[in-house]
Amino acid sequence: MTGRTHAPHPIDSFDRTRPVDVHLATRKEPRMTSYRKTALVGGILYLLTFIGSIGAAIFAGPAISDPDYVIGPGADQQVALGAIFELVNVFGLIGCGVALFSVIKKVHEGLAVGYLSSRLFEGATITVGVLSLLAVTSLHQQAAAAADAATYLPAGRALIDVRTWAIVIGGNMAALNALMLGTALYKARLVPRPIPALGIVGAPILITWVIGTILGLTGPGTLFHVIAILPFFIWELALGLWLTFKGFKEDSPIALAERAERAQSAPSGQAPAGVAAKAGAA
Repeated sequence: MTGRTHAPHPIDSFDRTRPVDVHLATRKEPRMTSYRKTALVGGILYLLTFIGSIGAAIFAGPAISDPDYVIGPGADQQVALGAIFELVNVFGLIGCGVALFSVIKKVHEGLAVGYLSSRLFEGATITVGVLSLLAVTSLHQQAAAAADAATYLPAGRALIDVRTWAIVIGGNMAALNALMLGTALYKARLVPRPIPALGIVGAPILITWVIGTILGLTGPGTLFHVIAILPFFIWELALGLWLTFKGFKEDSPIALAERAERAQSAPSGQAPAGVAAKAGAA
């Protein structure tokens, strides 16, 4: 019985040892590869998080900006719509973790597990904020029918605070996301390196802001807050657009490995004919 052999890791050894048809890196594929599909799904989900988070900030504004919302005129349906948009954001960010997991795992399994875990934590924490918003609308309806609406005020303010902290802690897990996803993308050259570099460099700034907010040294809406989130707004938007319209780079070691495997598994005579050569080092 012959022993089983293991294929070399696509990042560590493919470009140095495996013969590959030079036409694989240059010719256009007649159908979308699995990596292109993964990039498309991941990119769309990244853009979906923008739609969800921006929509939530706009429609939930009356409750977020007014600590006395439960005893005021209220806008319960609008706030509830904001909660729905926030759930869209949660769906998108968890979907990003699931969609990109298989690709990141080929670069580094630890980074893949860490990225997915941070996305799940982010989604769970933001969902706590969604529940707080919905509870505020329920409390507002109860206060409107109560003889002494002021008694509902402390609970209403506490729920708004819960939502605020859920966004501070959960929403800003983007820093850890960037460290793990950005490192994998940078190492594997799956996208232009300036895109993940922006997230990697900005991560310590955002982490510092979160710690400062917890300690009461800064807070949402400050100049420091704007400086901290700006790199992440650009990095996630650029990544989402690139993955959606461009996909992973075709000359990255992982993409070359997949295309070579497809060519080797194709029936005889269907693989592209060309000159076998070794790909240059990444």
